[in-house]
Amino acid sequence: MRIQTLPIFLAFLVMGVADAMGPLSDTVQKEYHLSTVMATLMPFFVFIAFAIFSVPGGLLAARIGKKKLLLLGLGINALAMLVPSVMSPGFAVLLTCIFFLGVGTTFLQVAGNPIMRDVSAQGNYSRNLALAQGVKGIGSSGSSWLVSTITGVAMFAALKEMGWRGSFPVFFILMAIAFVTVAMLKIQETKPDVPPSIGSSLGLLQEPVFALAVMGIFLYVGAEVCMGRFLLPGLKDMGMSDESAAKYGAPMFFALLTVGRLLGGAVLSIMSPRAFFRVSAFLGLVGGIILMTGQEPLAIAGVIAAGFGFANIWPMLFSITVEEKPERSSELSGLMCMAISGGAIVPLVMGKLVDNGMKSMAFVVPAVCFAYLLLLSLKGGKKTA
Repeated sequence: MRIQTLPIFLAFLVMGVADAMGPLSDTVQKEYHLSTVMATLMPFFVFIAFAIFSVPGGLLAARIGKKKLLLLGLGINALAMLVPSVMSPGFAVLLTCIFFLGVGTTFLQVAGNPIMRDVSAQGNYSRNLALAQGVKGIGSSGSSWLVSTITGVAMFAALKEMGWRGSFPVFFILMAIAFVTVAMLKIQETKPDVPPSIGSSLGLLQEPVFALAVMGIFLYVGAEVCMGRFLLPGLKDMGMSDESAAKYGAPMFFALLTVGRLLGGAVLSIMSPRAFFRVSAFLGLVGGIILMTGQEPLAIAGVIAAGFGFANIWPMLFSITVEEKPERSSELSGLMCMAISGGAIVPLVMGKLVDNGMKSMAFVVPAVCFAYLLLLSLKGGKKTA
């Protein structure tokens, strides 16, 4: 592995911090005495940034360079984490910080995938990018664990006194370290001859194959955020203790995502991307249905099925879609990142169902999302990734 790849892997690691806003919502809800829908604005403000800034971020990368966009994203994220580290903000200020975390993470996503090619040895790009997704999963599971447990760990006594804000200083330090390491990195960037435009990118949605795939990413990310946001309270409603729910909820789910992503490369050596996509979508649907039953003895099995099912939807759907028109991969990448905004919209629907007393049945939302993905995976295709 080239030494130049390490700062980029670190950038992928801190991308996972945004995923911690779902599990943190439950604590913030109690702190500010919010409804479930209002608390779900935490992940909403992260992911709505993807809808607004993904395509412009791609254009900005073409103008100023991917490294500079990566640094801009890390700088924005560091400032967003600094504010709640040094003060106890009002809810409006907190949401503003979370929105800027979403903006910064959008820039990290837009710049991170293509810049990995620039720092990888010839022939190692695909392997390194797959590994980077696993590293991002480690960031997601680690961040979720941190917000769930840091206030109860004696070794973090100073952070414990900060209460629910105790994880923010850790996030700030990680962002700052990543910023410094990327800034010191020398990269010979590849640049497009003709930078994509907003019009050319959005024009691809007129083709059904791309519109259906973008909707698939929208629903997939929304379903994943639903799991991160509602597993903890959902498992409690099923009768689990607070300790067990914290252990087998979002931290376990994101840990399984990480394991599944790291195993994905091995599976693809014996299975085609389209077949793997079908298996993954089926497992995700099964997990959602199991959690809908509200049966505590089955809950862990539901989380396991969902974790492995959700793990490789993004790379499978992305690669299958890009293979349809590889010469437009940059524009398709912008659209895929824009579709991450599903993480803002879909959890609001589930939050409304929870507020209306549906409890475990509210997991019908991620189940429906994966029913769509399963149908999409069954569509034929002459090309494979």
